[in-house]
Amino acid sequence: MKNVDVIRQKIFTLPQLVHKLAQIRLMGTTVSFTNGVFDILHAGHIASLSQAAAEGDFLIVGLNSDDSVKRLKGEERPLNDEDSRALVLASLIIVDAVVIFREDTPLELIKAIMPDVMVKGGDYTIDQVAGAKEVIAAGGRVVINKIVEGFSTTGIINKIRKL
Repeated sequence: MKNVDVIRQKIFTLPQLVHKLAQIRLMGTTVSFTNGVFDILHAGHIASLSQAAAEGDFLIVGLNSDDSVKRLKGEERPLNDEDSRALVLASLIIVDAVVIFREDTPLELIKAIMPDVMVKGGDYTIDQVAGAKEVIAAGGRVVINKIVEGFSTTGIINKIRKL
């Protein structure tokens, strides 16, 4: 599995992912989901992704598109384009699928894939998490994991700027 083409097979369009989920759910696979920008991958991201992967058998990562990152984080972001960020995430053994979403929140994506477990890192309450209400109504769970202190992409960017 050292071929980059194999890694790219873990990057899905939404219709491809919906088809894949229909197949794996026949086997009783538990699907977990998390999302984010993942602009500069760091130890905090790995901790969060690991926790999300532990919640199910098949981890989907929803990745903000370049346009949505610009709207959310400003014109200077993302530093890495969506294809590069998707490839890095797909190369992680704990990630089973990556799908890029164009909206500011993953609500429409979540409604389309309806994960069994949705995992969000951060200082959120369940009421603040996009898609939480829909996942819970469908019988799923929402897990809020703590942020690993000392790691943030903005902090890394600021540190680089001071060099």
